[in-house]
Amino acid sequence: MLRRGNDDDFSYVSPVVKYLLFLFNFIFWIIALVMVSIGVYARMMKHAEAALACLSVDPAVMLMVVGILMFIITFCGCVGSLRENICLLQTFCVCLTVIFILQLVAGVLGFVFADKARNKVTEMINKAIVHYREDIDLQNLIDFGQKEFGCCGGVTFTDWSQNMYFDCKQSNPSRERCSVPFSCCIMPPNKVVINTMCGQGMQELEYTKAVEFIHTNGCIDKLVDWIHSNLFLLGGIALGLAIPQLVGILLSQILINQIKDQIELQNYNLKHRSDPWR
Repeated sequence: MLRRGNDDDFSYVSPVVKYLLFLFNFIFWIIALVMVSIGVYARMMKHAEAALACLSVDPAVMLMVVGILMFIITFCGCVGSLRENICLLQTFCVCLTVIFILQLVAGVLGFVFADKARNKVTEMINKAIVHYREDIDLQNLIDFGQKEFGCCGGVTFTDWSQNMYFDCKQSNPSRERCSVPFSCCIMPPNKVVINTMCGQGMQELEYTKAVEFIHTNGCIDKLVDWIHSNLFLLGGIALGLAIPQLVGILLSQILINQIKDQIELQNYNLKHRSDPWR
């Protein structure tokens, strides 16, 4: 048995585990603050509410909600590790476990109901097409996607008739009637100056003729093809998100067990303090 003096100095709580968990939470606590700040700033600066109708949730609001939840959870981890508070550490551990399980469930449901997920994405893209001219950020996002994937519209390039400016109806007074955005155009690799009117009247052309000037395939199929060809990359991203959560769960559980052992040791010492033969 240890001597009394040694018992008073001995601790089951490892400083390495304790401060490693604190540092882990502090880093993500700072990230959470940044996320909330960006979300608040984006929400204050954003005025095109109609353009956000194409999305189920406002990205700025989503960023704020995720940031606030992350702030609360990491705050529990920070304070719990420093103060060796079992209640806060258990709250942190349970929250991480629930989030990890929800991510697994979401991944499985996304795989099982792939067709429904595809239909939802198609619906979002069609709504984005409708609101294309109403918000410069949404417009830039669509143009970037179409140029990056070499696609045009959701299913096909004629989807752009859903937009009031590109609608092919004879009653449409827009100068862009029956056109497509310039991001649909096939750009020569050495061309520096972009002709923003290159999509003029492309919806009036036959498919076999239009394919010479613009990308005629929709972005849905291109996106699906990209996902299939980048499964290892997506798996790596998913693993990169899962590892910090598993590390946080492991460290918090180790620290909780060490604190419980330390409490038992302290209770034992208090109970036998008057016993000279211990």
